[in-house]
Amino acid sequence: MLAAVARGKSRISGALDSADVRSTALALRALGAGIPALGPQVVVTGRPTRFLSGPADPIDCGNSGTTARLMAGIVAGAGLAATFEGDASLSRRPMRRIAEPLRAMGARVTLAANGGLPMSVAGGPLREVIWRSAVASAQVKSAVLLAAVLGGVEAAVHEPHRSRDHTERMLRARGVDVLEEGGVIRVPAAQVLLPADAVIPGDPSSAAFFVALGVLADSGEIAVRDVCLNDTRTGFFRLLRRMGADLEFVDVRDEGGEPVGTILARPSALTGVTVEEDEVPSLIDELPLFACLAARSDGSSEVRGAAELRVKESDRIRLVVDNLQRIGSDAEELEDGFRITGSRKALRGAVVTGGDHRIAMSFAVLGALAGNQLAIDDPGCVQVSFPQFWTELARLTS
Repeated sequence: MLAAVARGKSRISGALDSADVRSTALALRALGAGIPALGPQVVVTGRPTRFLSGPADPIDCGNSGTTARLMAGIVAGAGLAATFEGDASLSRRPMRRIAEPLRAMGARVTLAANGGLPMSVAGGPLREVIWRSAVASAQVKSAVLLAAVLGGVEAAVHEPHRSRDHTERMLRARGVDVLEEGGVIRVPAAQVLLPADAVIPGDPSSAAFFVALGVLADSGEIAVRDVCLNDTRTGFFRLLRRMGADLEFVDVRDEGGEPVGTILARPSALTGVTVEEDEVPSLIDELPLFACLAARSDGSSEVRGAAELRVKESDRIRLVVDNLQRIGSDAEELEDGFRITGSRKALRGAVVTGGDHRIAMSFAVLGALAGNQLAIDDPGCVQVSFPQFWTELARLTS
């Protein structure tokens, strides 16, 4: 997205060719951006926003909430008009959290009756905004920052808890002044977005599945290389250490403003823990996996303050608990989380994913352990974020 609207050429290496990334590329092309076919290395020639145009047809964002929400900010800031659609899952996800700050900046936004997609955004001259977000959401924050930078206005975002900061880091690397003080992120007016080459590190949320496998294994060591170790994304690994996991970060270096390194994971005896609300933003995507780890830990584990899980690709609280109960684990659904008591008994049964990639991969880790027999109903749903997951899992467990 940033390369498409920067003033010049950006070389991007190592980008994931997944369904979500393809949705973003298609959305940018619909606006007239020069996005080539995805591959190991692509060169994007940015176009000033005045050369982009709003498409006549709706933009299909597939299953990607990041695409819909961040592109809404780009369309608003560029002064364009576009309508965003998605699959059934994405269409149910909340978009008012994006519509409200963009409206406060002067954009016109209309939503479906349920507050989801389709969403129509029409930009124009924007005004500065001080936005207090009700949720700690990097997508909300990013939409506001992108709209402000492209619209040439000042914006400040207050969050109840710190969320992922990839957008801030990438903006700084491209010449944008991003200020942070007291939990408030601010961009001054009249910024210029410059091109920058980028080597994309491994996604810590994807790495988490194999780190978990290494911790639950009976022997050996798993090394997951070239992983982004940004501290707003490593909450799951801090949590694992608190549970007693033997894991470490090695070969840590800076690449493009992000810390990157190798994670070593070794077999460990885990103890149940409680996840507090202020921890949730840094491990929100890994909580289904944590639930599966909790099912193999000593004692009880509990997650509270995670109601956001109910409006992800599925109601992840309900699906996690239903599936754990179905395969023989002791799990209880809470309004804003879950409670799980671990055991070492064999787990067997069918896992209903609801088409949710993270449910599929989390329970696949449990299913890979000796003595467990789990059947995943929709293995193909991992295409959204990790197309090679089953290949890598088979390689490590064969």
